[in-house]
Amino acid sequence: MFLGIDIGTSGVKAVVLDEHGTVVAQSTAALTVQRPQPLWSEQDPEAWWSATTAAVQAIPPAVRRAVRGVGIAGQMHGATLLGADDAPLRPAILWNDGRSFAECEALEQAAPGLRRISGNIAMPGFTAPKLLWVRDHEPALFAATRTVLLPKDYVRLRMTGEKASDMSDAAGTLWLDTGARAWSEELLAATGLTLDHMPRVVEGTDITGTLRDAVAELWGVPAVPVVGGAGDNAAGAAGVGVVQDGDALLSLGTSGVIFVATDGFRPNPARAVHAFCHCLPGLWHQMSVHLSAAACIDWVARLTGAAGAADLFARAEAAGPASGPELFLPYLSGERTPHNDAEVRGAFLRLDNDTTPEKLAQSVLEGVAFALGDGLDVLREAGTQVERLSVIGGGARSRYWGETLAAALGVELVYLKGGEVGPALGAARLAQLAVDGGTPAEVCAAPPVSHSIAPDPELVDRLAPKRAAFRDAYPRITPRNH
Repeated sequence: MFLGIDIGTSGVKAVVLDEHGTVVAQSTAALTVQRPQPLWSEQDPEAWWSATTAAVQAIPPAVRRAVRGVGIAGQMHGATLLGADDAPLRPAILWNDGRSFAECEALEQAAPGLRRISGNIAMPGFTAPKLLWVRDHEPALFAATRTVLLPKDYVRLRMTGEKASDMSDAAGTLWLDTGARAWSEELLAATGLTLDHMPRVVEGTDITGTLRDAVAELWGVPAVPVVGGAGDNAAGAAGVGVVQDGDALLSLGTSGVIFVATDGFRPNPARAVHAFCHCLPGLWHQMSVHLSAAACIDWVARLTGAAGAADLFARAEAAGPASGPELFLPYLSGERTPHNDAEVRGAFLRLDNDTTPEKLAQSVLEGVAFALGDGLDVLREAGTQVERLSVIGGGARSRYWGETLAAALGVELVYLKGGEVGPALGAARLAQLAVDGGTPAEVCAAPPVSHSIAPDPELVDRLAPKRAAFRDAYPRITPRNH
């Protein structure tokens, strides 16, 4: 048995696979996000540890006792600042925090080689600008910082006592020489840091330590190896077999991601495409990233009094696609690809006297789909060919939404059995690779196909005018133009 743990934004998920790759148990423990000021998004690292313990302890005891390896995945980019005693100095600043937009410009000026070395444009979501913000606004805490860890790697420290990060997660800091798969002293120096502040970097299948005896006893798990693991998107890709050049997925979690595996480092920072290492040796990937996807579903469900996501989808289906003029711009936390705009915020446009909660629900499904379509267009501009996408994440449960997504993206969507398990599945597979051996193609094979959705030409035509209006709307609402 192999345990995969995903430190998400809204919860920690634990999954156990058997040696045949079958999910035998899974559980989730909830997390909350604190937003003490506009643009801020934070979590207490102790909450990650408590939720991880709760999620693991919810797995049946007999299954836990059979675990032979642990893999960890997690939300990327979060800045966890530790002092000399390895205790957090402040709440972690998360991936969807937008406070450091001014520091991004400062970082680009301080490190002219940033885009060439990291392969990415400076964005507030990345880790490095957050440290510049702390240096400028909380100088005493910055001076006291001895180690900077990503969220899953703080949990690793608690699990094993080891400070390590895998290549895919480390690439999201802006401190990694992504092509060379090593920390860049030049980029670290631009934020006043050195190699001493960093954990060691490893491949996702490297063993980084073993569970501490006290943790093993607390969890009811043997003192087994813990592997490097992955950032959430790379782990999700490993979980659904996106492990060869050209394989691609669509992740519909809190954020929305289109992920394409590549056999080389192919950056395109000018259009806010992310170029990171994959969690497997010798592989990289490109991503278009959208800060709000399924998060918009939960938000509009609360706004309209829907009982939850399933009720919201039912209401949207009752209205039908392109049923009204309503437009939704899904920038509730700003946006990355293709706009790189931390200050823009979501909007409903073209509401009228006939607007109903059902039409609002439908416009949200369309708005997220249109934003993802913008991201896919940018990948195509960079020369990436995508004809089909494997769909993972909580949003994969809705076939109705899938029809809208397929039409907006113009590609076939492939839904995999167990695909909704997400990054924890890939983390467990990385543990299996480390402990039992085998090749990524064998261990990280795609799950069986549940169903697929091809673009409906009639729906493509019906949505086309609204998608054009969506593209025209962004310049009108961004603070950059006011």
